[in-house]
Amino acid sequence: MAPRQVVVVGAGPGGLRTVEQLRKKGYDGALTVVGDEPHAPYDRPALSKQVLLGKAEPTALALRGAEQLAALGADFRLGRRAVSLDVPEARLELDDGDTLRFDALVLATGCGARRLQIGAGLAGVHYLRSLDDAVAVRAALATARRIVVVGGGFIGCEVAAAARALGLEVTLVEAAAAPLAPILGGRVGELVTQLHVERGVTVRSGTGVAGIDGGTRVESVRLSDGSEVAADVVVLGVGTQPSTDWLAGSGLTLDNGVLCDRHCSAGTGVFAVGDVARWYNPLFDEVMRIEHWTNAAEQAAVVAANVQAYLAGGAGAPLADYAPVPYFWSDQYDTRIQFAGRTRAGDDVHLLPPAGDGRERVALYGREERLVGALAMNSPRSLLRYRQAIGARASWDSTLDELAGVGA
Repeated sequence: MAPRQVVVVGAGPGGLRTVEQLRKKGYDGALTVVGDEPHAPYDRPALSKQVLLGKAEPTALALRGAEQLAALGADFRLGRRAVSLDVPEARLELDDGDTLRFDALVLATGCGARRLQIGAGLAGVHYLRSLDDAVAVRAALATARRIVVVGGGFIGCEVAAAARALGLEVTLVEAAAAPLAPILGGRVGELVTQLHVERGVTVRSGTGVAGIDGGTRVESVRLSDGSEVAADVVVLGVGTQPSTDWLAGSGLTLDNGVLCDRHCSAGTGVFAVGDVARWYNPLFDEVMRIEHWTNAAEQAAVVAANVQAYLAGGAGAPLADYAPVPYFWSDQYDTRIQFAGRTRAGDDVHLLPPAGDGRERVALYGREERLVGALAMNSPRSLLRYRQAIGARASWDSTLDELAGVGA
């Protein structure tokens, strides 16, 4: 029998964890990892936090040392892009002309920043998605006085917090009613707004960006309400796009990511993990795509097990479900924001009174008589408790009754 060949496309945390889990679970065949960046796998959450603040050098972000990577016995093809995939032929083409054959393939290509036409070509306009992006933004902040951050999602809020900590004049622009409101609801969005305003950030909610102006470099940002904000640096954080363009014609279903079943299987012998995977989560009865570090790590363990099962038993092999309670965190100033679960517009939201020194806040989310989400600011024990309750399918009424019973 010819030796088994597993190819992982993507050298980020999801790809690395998949390789590690395959080895841990006993796979001793050939492994090839294709990564479009020249860097060894690195810690992405630190990009918008420690790197921008100068608390971590890019060289310190490597997830594993050279010896640890070598011990995996994998062929890392860094700085190489996959350009086409033929699933029926089990063939992957790279940008250097190489062809890779595989018995199983794991797609871990992640996402890229959604780019706008406005500001294109102007110096001082940045996106933040990769290590090279973070290095460029940090260099720009070192000589800037005024920054406009467009987009009040997690990356935008973290960039705004870092820039303010560095002493810059910061304007945060969010088209929705408040930062993070589309994800966490208006009441929590108000808390996030307050957090930034108290630190001196100007928050402009409910307005978009009409243009970015300047000669050779950015000078100002025009907002859709007719106002204008001066800027030396602009960071655009207006969403992401799954890195799937190269998969057109592959035979896979592409729909806001690589569409997978409950086992993270996208096709015969093909699996997806991390930001690019859009899979059916039976715990929530929902097809979802999660762009957070914890999901990539947890998903990798299930994908590795399912790759092993597929290699051993073929297309009919029993595979494991991936049914997590999604979890993410965000550090902004001295506040850690943690969330578990899944929200939608129209969810019931119960905001608990402040606890401790007033900096601890908890919000619960209910839908169809179930507890489906929990947010905690500076309250990690509460978050752990409610994440477990969500996984146990706790009812919404019983959760509120329990709170009432303890006087919350």
